[in-house]
Amino acid sequence: MKEYYHFIGIGGIGMSGVAHLLLKAGFSVSGSDLKENRVTEELKRLGAKIFIGHRLENICGQSAVVYSSAIKEDNPEIRQAKKSGIKLLKRAEALALLMHHKTAITIAGSHGKTTTTSLISYMLLEAGLCPTVAIGGILKNIDTNACLGSGELFVAEADESDGSFLYYQPKYSIITNIDREHLDYYRSFENELNAFKDFLNRTQDGGCVFACADDLNLKKLISDYKRRSVSFGLNEPADISAKNIELNGLSSDFDCYFKDKFISRFHLALGGRHNISNSLAVIGLGLELGIDLSFIRRTLEGYKGAGRRLEIKFKSDKYLVLDDYAHHPSEIKATLAAVANLGVRRKIVVFQPHRYSRTQLLLNEFADSFELADHLVISDIYAASEQPIEGVDAPGLLRKIKEGHPHKQAVYLAKEKITEYLLDFLRPGDILITLGAGDIVKVADDLAEKLK
Repeated sequence: MKEYYHFIGIGGIGMSGVAHLLLKAGFSVSGSDLKENRVTEELKRLGAKIFIGHRLENICGQSAVVYSSAIKEDNPEIRQAKKSGIKLLKRAEALALLMHHKTAITIAGSHGKTTTTSLISYMLLEAGLCPTVAIGGILKNIDTNACLGSGELFVAEADESDGSFLYYQPKYSIITNIDREHLDYYRSFENELNAFKDFLNRTQDGGCVFACADDLNLKKLISDYKRRSVSFGLNEPADISAKNIELNGLSSDFDCYFKDKFISRFHLALGGRHNISNSLAVIGLGLELGIDLSFIRRTLEGYKGAGRRLEIKFKSDKYLVLDDYAHHPSEIKATLAAVANLGVRRKIVVFQPHRYSRTQLLLNEFADSFELADHLVISDIYAASEQPIEGVDAPGLLRKIKEGHPHKQAVYLAKEKITEYLLDFLRPGDILITLGAGDIVKVADDLAEKLK
């Protein structure tokens, strides 16, 4: 009898990827979520049994129940699995089981994981290496977040948010940066740094770590790392570097050097210096694996992006509407810097804070992250399963922004009022960017439909 896996919250981007791979590998899969979406429909088409709502009776005869950190201990399906003696697995544990007999490539970091994982996955596919991939977003070149390949390589986005990236033992690790993030879980930045140190040390002997030299926290960690590593970066001395950078709207060009030797000039179908940094890690891995430069160049040129990463929702001669997953101050700054050279009249930003705990912990940083926005609309905090924290809300964030930047044009609006406000406010030549890890993308979609 083949193993049968049940996923609590199967509609999430990370959970659905693992479910997809198990289905393709021939296992039986069921899963529950609070509502249907495109992902659950696709999994149903592949043969998964989908339940809407979390109920005791959904747990019946499964070999294992897979859950994410968003699922609480009092979830009825968790309780029923424990009562029935069914094995409980975190999402990363299930993914680690899938990569057990493969050559694993994991991508970690506070920011840039999804873009870097997507680019690496696309490069390996272009090179004909038939990888298995699990990405935390939809890779538009293949219109999915996961695929089961016949090759030896397994590419996975490694989520550090709950420490579960420590289940992996990769041969190759890429770390993009380490920022003050997920402190609701880690409790202190020192604990977070120690987790990344442990992640480094889980890289196999004979493998290699690729680390960003521009990140001082990461640079310090890697200086104590005893095994092989390769550095990449734009500002600090690094093994892989970029020179003669040209930022051209939502794309860029640069010369790449490896240990001061010219490798090639690359065109990257992404804007922003942060994305050039991400692409250097991809180039470094490609060189390590012996992939021909023509495939690496083709990857960077032909990359269509990942869902919700500077994603174009509407474009005309009058307006440009973009959506981005940025939900941390560092990400917001990088995203707004990436669109700063588009030559538009005004940059109008709609921001939905994500989690009460993050808003509280990083309030000062958020208040200083919208310098490049000409007009800012702040909507209510997306709870992401958290309970409200007294005194932490969107109007409070707006007050904090105004405190430090009294002349900043910024307003607070409930989400359902934003589209109507924007339709009245927008002028030809404007760029509109929705930012956040919640459901603010619905505003971008709604506005795009109205503008059409």
